[in-house]
Amino acid sequence: MQHTLIILKPDCVQRRLAGTVLARFEAKGLKLVGMKLIQVSKALAEQHYAEHAARPFFGGLIDFITGGPVIVGVLEGNEAISVVRNLLGATNGAAAAPGTVRGDFSISKQNNLVHGSDSPESAAREIALWFPEGVVSYDIAGSTWVFDGA
Repeated sequence: MQHTLIILKPDCVQRRLAGTVLARFEAKGLKLVGMKLIQVSKALAEQHYAEHAARPFFGGLIDFITGGPVIVGVLEGNEAISVVRNLLGATNGAAAAPGTVRGDFSISKQNNLVHGSDSPESAAREIALWFPEGVVSYDIAGSTWVFDGA
């Protein structure tokens, strides 16, 4: 099973879409193994987005992610990273396909509701950064009806 980090960004929390977005992940068959509501510090935001530090949009990105509370979580499942990214849709909500989270709820490139890890390496780095205490391991009753054992 693969893990991926998600961040329900300030726009998602402020628009009260967190439950709707989480429900899509769960309905797809992903399991929530970590979750917390936090106000992101500037230091944590800068660590998370370090790869963008030299880009002109970095300051705005930091201001945005620290501008309100976020819900950060870890999802587990078969191909969790690609499953989450497909459910989210294109980064720019205006270009995202209908039926995706961003296609249904976003018309912005920055205010695009949710961050999802883009690779196994990013997921490992991000989960360690946001969940140094680790995540929870448990079995879901009836999971044999969701997973094919792959």
